[in-house]
Amino acid sequence: MCGISGVISTQQIAGLRSIAQNIQKKLDHRGPDDRGIYFSPTQQASLIHTRLSILDLTSAGHQPMSSADGRYWITFNGEIYNFQVLRTELQRQGEVFTSQTDTEVLLRLYQLEGHHCLDRLRGMYAFAIWDEQEKRCFLARDPLGIKPLYYWHSSETLVFASELRAVLASKFPEKRLSSQGLLGYFLTGSVPEPHTLIEGIHCLPAGQWLSWQSGHLTQQQYWQIDFQSPQNLTHQEAIRITREALLDSLKHHFVSDVPVGIFLSGGIDSSSLVALSRQIQSGSLKTYSIAFEEQEWNEGDIARQIAQHFDTEHTEYKITATTGRSLFPEFLKTIDQPSIDGFNTFCVSKIAHECGSKVVLSGVGGDELFGGYGSFRTVPKLVRWSQRLARIPGLKQGIARGLTAWGRSPKFRRLGDFLSQESITFQAYSSFRGIFSEAESQQLLSCLFPDLPQVSNSSIVQSFGTSVALPDQVSALELSCYMRNQLLRDSDVMSMRWGLELRVPLVDRILFETLTSVPHSLRLMPGKKLLVQSVQELPDWITNRPKRGFFFPYKQWMATEWKDYFTHLTVPPDIDLRPWYRPWSLFILQHWWENLNVD
Repeated sequence: MCGISGVISTQQIAGLRSIAQNIQKKLDHRGPDDRGIYFSPTQQASLIHTRLSILDLTSAGHQPMSSADGRYWITFNGEIYNFQVLRTELQRQGEVFTSQTDTEVLLRLYQLEGHHCLDRLRGMYAFAIWDEQEKRCFLARDPLGIKPLYYWHSSETLVFASELRAVLASKFPEKRLSSQGLLGYFLTGSVPEPHTLIEGIHCLPAGQWLSWQSGHLTQQQYWQIDFQSPQNLTHQEAIRITREALLDSLKHHFVSDVPVGIFLSGGIDSSSLVALSRQIQSGSLKTYSIAFEEQEWNEGDIARQIAQHFDTEHTEYKITATTGRSLFPEFLKTIDQPSIDGFNTFCVSKIAHECGSKVVLSGVGGDELFGGYGSFRTVPKLVRWSQRLARIPGLKQGIARGLTAWGRSPKFRRLGDFLSQESITFQAYSSFRGIFSEAESQQLLSCLFPDLPQVSNSSIVQSFGTSVALPDQVSALELSCYMRNQLLRDSDVMSMRWGLELRVPLVDRILFETLTSVPHSLRLMPGKKLLVQSVQELPDWITNRPKRGFFFPYKQWMATEWKDYFTHLTVPPDIDLRPWYRPWSLFILQHWWENLNVD
């Protein structure tokens, strides 16, 4: 796991060495073990790398890495879990390797197959390959968007990096806020790809590659979420397929030259990872969890029980309002783009780092794949309710206007938004997951940033064909919106702050493609029943617990010891600041923007 960046131009770049060094400083935290910069002979290109050594810990894994003839250069962030199989295939074809890294395998594979190599990769990745002969730069991001990749381009120049701040460090983009990115942030609590909060900087969408040559960009989708091919399976067949796919994914995610630990929250997803890990790992296994003084939120007790049951080396980090506040300033410095999440990963990553871990597994993705969120029940109800109201002329529109204008809670105002639009799943999902309503978001945009142009949210709407079942549409939205734009992005930035590689076995292309063969009537059974039945090692006292979710007691902290952070917000008087994540989102945005301009 690393930090990558690059600056490419059609002409010689003045001061390229200084530019590259400034960028690299912004990525130092992502790669404490090694660093490197490549400059093309013509000074038209530079690739930048900071390395966290996980595979082949020797200097043979140094990046940027070149092909034997010096034509191709790569800077790579991530892990290719099937690289050993690919390496063996290439060796049979006569290829010779000088390292034990997946980076070298990826570079050779690209030399032979070009962008088609992406079809053969299993892993999480964002990488760039510079072709010195053709003066072409190729960028790619993994299918489900685990690793981020940002870029900016003009008629002559391309700048890319693992983090937004590193792109800005090149000094090519101006620090101008994006109306579209801000609107998406107010609506959802995170910035929806491909937008960012900076005008002109884009996030390369998941499952896409981009090619730059002579100032021209070519962009293409090579993989996308698809729920259109379920098979006619029995319940027992579904359990067998699911268990085999979970074990297969976990085995691949344990590929490492350093020990692999697990974040253990006490929920079904992380407990399943621990249980299945014991089927493939018989030695020492480290687990990490967060505990609170507030018993309403504390999952520490159950996490300790699970750790004891599966004989793990467990470390618990108890966070109080006071200790949380002491960590908060460093968390604020770590933020690359604001969201209403991330502090939890920041805290548990800190303790894993202090215990000497470099690789950990997380249960992110389980709720999205197995129907663990309330959205799987609420969103279909909203769609059907809206469709019924639409049969009576004027009724739906009247209710929508009333809720939008007079709704007493944020929830009712977002519901008014939904009813005022076409009854599609995305709008119902946005109402369920939303932070501010459309009208409130536009109002905040005008109040906080009056010089920015007004925009609509039409660019972030997702639609589905009639062949995709409504429950599968919800799953696709959770995977491509909440998980990708918030959970995965925050997990990447916050874990990398502590030099920690975070892997997500439940966010795996092969696992996903296998589970889409299971009909939603089985895969999305209430209580994540299919997952539970596929992991028979889980004891009843885990599986019979009601779902709680993993939350920090922010509301209590913000009303007491953290209060001064949130008492000086600039907001229109009629914007309701309940619940806690509304003032949180506004403070994080304000702090991020102020500090970005100081930097």
